[in-house]
Amino acid sequence: MAKTIFPNTYLYQFLIIALMGAISALIMFLNIPLPFLPPNLRLDISDLPALVAGVMFNPVAGIAVIAIKNLLHLALTAAYDPIGVTANFFAGLFYVFPVTFLYYKYRSKKSIWSGLILGTIAMSAAMAVLNYFVFLPAYSWFMGWEVLSPSVKQNTILAGILPFNLIKGTFIGIIFFILFIRLKNWFEKKGGT
Repeated sequence: MAKTIFPNTYLYQFLIIALMGAISALIMFLNIPLPFLPPNLRLDISDLPALVAGVMFNPVAGIAVIAIKNLLHLALTAAYDPIGVTANFFAGLFYVFPVTFLYYKYRSKKSIWSGLILGTIAMSAAMAVLNYFVFLPAYSWFMGWEVLSPSVKQNTILAGILPFNLIKGTFIGIIFFILFIRLKNWFEKKGGT
């Protein structure tokens, strides 16, 4: 009798994480600009597969999907924007980790909802700080611009980056919560939890 791969084996988890990472990288190309924000800030739902993997297995699986997504995106775009890819990785990390960690610990709808709210706040706050100190100065250097003044960085964050991340976190959160409610039993069965 042939052996079957059970849902809780490492091979199964590895395959699902790799598949979710690839799907996430493809979804990253499907993005739209928001009419009232800078055109370089484009909304996509590529963190959904990371949330799915994190809820099915554990927070590390969600983070692995984010890493795979960004590495594949970097490879597919021939290193067009390494700063943006790095920023996307950190945004996904700060968003996905609270959601998957709270669910992994408490296993409830309330923990998902709380995690989505906490993840949106954490991503928005962390990306405001990282953009001020790291990413905006890196873009200035990379693009050959003159050094951005503190007021320009602050205005860029308050008028663009902060509202964008709040909208993105809320949008993805609503979609994921609906998906989670409908597929909770499937997540638990397939994840082997």
